[in-house]
Amino acid sequence: MSGMHDEMVVHAPAYVLGALEPEERRAFESHLAECDRCASEVRSLGRVTAGLAQSVPQVTPRAELRDRVLLAVGNREDVGPRDARASERPVRSRWGVTDWLAYAACVAVATAAGLYAMNLRTRVASLEARLEVAQTRLAAADRAMVDARRVAFETQSAMAVLAAADLTRVDLQGAPAAPQAAGRALWSRQSGMVFAANNLPPLPAGKIYQVWLVGTGPPVSAGLVAPDESGRGVAIFRTPVDVTGAVTVAVTIEPEGGVPAPTGVFYLTGKPSAGA
Repeated sequence: MSGMHDEMVVHAPAYVLGALEPEERRAFESHLAECDRCASEVRSLGRVTAGLAQSVPQVTPRAELRDRVLLAVGNREDVGPRDARASERPVRSRWGVTDWLAYAACVAVATAAGLYAMNLRTRVASLEARLEVAQTRLAAADRAMVDARRVAFETQSAMAVLAAADLTRVDLQGAPAAPQAAGRALWSRQSGMVFAANNLPPLPAGKIYQVWLVGTGPPVSAGLVAPDESGRGVAIFRTPVDVTGAVTVAVTIEPEGGVPAPTGVFYLTGKPSAGA
C-alpha cells in the first residue's frame, strides 16, 4: 500500500489542476477511493488552488483578446473580414509559452504547498510525541515527589513514636483465626503507633485489616492495614490520646474503609509487655 501511495501521490497536484491524461485520471481516482492519505492531500491542494485566483492582480484584457476568444469558439458573426478569413483555416487549440509558464507556476505552488503541509503535519506529530513524553516524565516526577514526602512523613512519625517518653511495646500473637500470624505494636499515647505484622491471611475482596485499642471504654480504631502478598503489613498511626485504662491491641478484618466498632473475630491480640 505504501508503494502504491508513493507512486500515486505525485499525481495529486496535476489531478487538482485537471492536467492528468484520461487514463492517468481514472487510475488516480481509483486509488483515491481507497487511500485516505491521498484524499487528504487532494483536499489540501484544492484549498490552495482555490485561493490562487484571488492571489493574482485583476487586469482588464486588451480589445484584441475578445476577437481571439470568439475565433477560438467559432463565433464568426462579430469578427471583421481579416478575422473571418482567418477563421476559414482550421483552428487548433494550443497553449502559448505564457500559458505553460502559468500552468507550471500553479503546479509548483500546489506542490510546494502540499509538501509544506506534509512537513508541517510531521513536525506537529513529532511535537505531540515529545509533549506526551514530557507529560509522562512530569507525572512520574510528581508521583516520586508524593512518595518521597510520604516516606519522609512516615519516618518522622516513626522517630517521634520511638523517641516518646511513654513508649509501650505490645507483642501480638495469632488468634485461632490466624494461628501463624504474629506482630508488634510500639505505642505512645502522645505520638502514635508503629505497627508491624507477619503471616496475616489473605484478605477477602472488599475487606481490610483494622487495628484497635481496647481499654476500659469502647474499642477505638488505631488505623487500617493492607498486607502484601506475603502477609506482611506495616503502618504508622496517629492514635487518639483519650484511650483510658490498660490497653489491649487487637486486629480484625472489616469492610474496606473501616468501621466504628469491631464486627469480626480477632486475628491478632496482645497486651503491653510487663514493665512497659
